[in-house]
Amino acid sequence: MNPHSTSHYDVLSRAFHWLTAIAVTVAFILGPGGFGRLMQQGVDPATHSDIVWHESLGILVFVLTVLRLVWLAFRPAAPQIAMAGWMHLASKLAHGVLWVLLLALPTTGLLALGSEGHPLTLLGGVRVDQMPFIANSAIASLADWGDVHQLLGDVIMWLAGVHAAAAIFHHVVLKDGVLASMLPQVGRR
Repeated sequence: MNPHSTSHYDVLSRAFHWLTAIAVTVAFILGPGGFGRLMQQGVDPATHSDIVWHESLGILVFVLTVLRLVWLAFRPAAPQIAMAGWMHLASKLAHGVLWVLLLALPTTGLLALGSEGHPLTLLGGVRVDQMPFIANSAIASLADWGDVHQLLGDVIMWLAGVHAAAAIFHHVVLKDGVLASMLPQVGRR
């Protein structure tokens, strides 16, 4: 039996975690406000690499999240690290909210594009000019989905920051292996 099996997440879980974290962060950085305004002014989103990258990364986040959820059913057991009950509860709550946001952000992005009649532009020249299934749906007019998407983007970045700070606190102060469980195993034989 692998001596690290209970102290580290498996390789695929770690890869999904870090790829998702990078994709969300870069998408946030490249997601300047005003996409909708630019497109209402007639700017073709395919001519702005930041828009193409933002939308492509949003789709990647959705795909990675769905794959992670499927992997949860099959992966080896997650590390069990002893901690105070309130910390365990806070961790479960934060992770639950992060999972919801990882699904809600790409969904609200698509709702924003479809309800406003903007195209989805992806890397490789992939383009979906119209999304009538969104534009003609009852949900399209329930909210300003661009504003919702922007708010959720801010929320996920704040929560990810708290998540990272908690992991660093566990590593530096508590020295309990929480952060190490998601890092590559160094010096493994």
